[in-house]
Amino acid sequence: MADTETTSRRPYLVRAMHEWISDNLQTPHLIVDAAYTGVDVPRQYVKDGKIVLNVSHSATQELHLGNDVIGFRARFGGAPMTVTVPLDAVLGIYSRESGDGMLFGVEENGEPDPDNPSPPDDATRISDSKRSHLKVVK
Repeated sequence: MADTETTSRRPYLVRAMHEWISDNLQTPHLIVDAAYTGVDVPRQYVKDGKIVLNVSHSATQELHLGNDVIGFRARFGGAPMTVTVPLDAVLGIYSRESGDGMLFGVEENGEPDPDNPSPPDDATRISDSKRSHLKVVK
């Protein structure tokens, strides 16, 4: 069998977690590296180089969870904006209500590693004004 490069698991995991969180009537949030090339988000909401985005169907319009990019339209402070997030800039996805979700690993060069999710660790914590923790779903 020839060596072939496989596609990244990250977009599939993000879509699966988004669906699972939504099906459980919770609110999916993305943690995004706002400094990553190609990220187009409202910069006034970026904190410590990251932004947390509500990607629920009720908060977004025309939500597209693609293999290379996540895109949607939403309102920030009443102003409409089109948001674009390359999948490699997604650091994690979690439920606002329960904190259940998934973090993605980071390569040695500081870029997120789409094929190496963070190891399961029940003590993993995400700093968020409304949520003090994040559990990794196995």
